[in-house]
Amino acid sequence: MAYDGACHCGALRFCFETTLAPALWSVRACQCSFCKLHAALTSSDPAGALNFRAADAAAVQHYRFGARTADFLICRYCGAYLGASVSVNGSRFGLINVRTLRPFPNELPSPVLTNYDDESPAARIERRAARWTPLAADSL
Repeated sequence: MAYDGACHCGALRFCFETTLAPALWSVRACQCSFCKLHAALTSSDPAGALNFRAADAAAVQHYRFGARTADFLICRYCGAYLGASVSVNGSRFGLINVRTLRPFPNELPSPVLTNYDDESPAARIERRAARWTPLAADSL
């Protein structure tokens, strides 16, 4: 199944493909200051596919903070946080902010609170490569 998402103004979009029904998704509520500020709920599927895109490249704000190991994708026009991407040994992976899904699936499970503050940058990259969704070659 393919699930579409977009920022508030529609300048940034994604297509998330997974064979998992939304009720089986791993939904996480990261407790870092960025995710808490954006009330983000994230999900990914290592067996799925993900493609972030923008009609206007100027709409994309790549933001790095903390360990600076991932690019958080924010719309420059409406400020919505769409998801994040990481590069690991020539491969790219991403996750989505499920709050930006259109339409929003009502059957999502309750989010699991997560805290990655004690992870080293190397462990963080390794976890993302194992758990995040492979990005399409032409993805943002």
